[in-house]
Amino acid sequence: MAQDESASTPYTEDDFYCPICQEVFKTPVRVAACQHIFCRKCFLTAMKESRIHCPLCRGYVTRRERARPERALDLETIMRSFPGSCRYCSQRIELCLMRQHYKTCKKYQDEFGVSSTPTLSSFQLSPDAEGNSNSEASTSENAEAYLEDNAIPSDQPSFDCPLCEEANMTRQRLLDHCNSNHGSHVVSSICPICLSLPWGNPTQLTRNFVSHLNERHQFDYGAFMNLQMDEDTQYQIAVEESLHVNI
Repeated sequence: MAQDESASTPYTEDDFYCPICQEVFKTPVRVAACQHIFCRKCFLTAMKESRIHCPLCRGYVTRRERARPERALDLETIMRSFPGSCRYCSQRIELCLMRQHYKTCKKYQDEFGVSSTPTLSSFQLSPDAEGNSNSEASTSENAEAYLEDNAIPSDQPSFDCPLCEEANMTRQRLLDHCNSNHGSHVVSSICPICLSLPWGNPTQLTRNFVSHLNERHQFDYGAFMNLQMDEDTQYQIAVEESLHVNI
């Protein structure tokens, strides 16, 4: 099925590698003007240097894109069924799982000195799930979720979903989780991301929690702000700097 679908697309395997980090895309985002695609983290880092230009062609990037780049969801969908070859051990694997594969690929670890992590094969379905026709896909999804949930740097906060029992997620995973599982829910809640910030108010409710996540937390505040300063000071500095920068 994967081979049939990949054969029917106009893409080649190289189309799924970020031109900045040269690895398989992780949360790919697309620049509207030129349609160039990058890993979200690579793009935001590049924007700190180039400010208003695409890192690849110097095309114009809007202010909105600089803060909230548009995710290339169509590409993410294709990556879930597009098989590629590991550039280090040549194993064939769906591109959406390639970065998880690197964590268990001995040749990749030997090349870059990456420590090993639990292998995908160590994650098994419960006995009552045996015989399910989707067991292979479910195992891959469970393994991917486990690896992503536990790939939180020690100095970064983790968040629990206030709408269900899902816990210990990064900011991006909380955003993806809520869009996938609670996108149609209009629920008032205290935002755990806002609460983790120095100026967070433990009594402040958002009327529509999922909408709030998409409006306020498409990017990591720590990448753009000094979190040791209060919010009013941050605004004042931003206003002063805007008077001296032509955008």
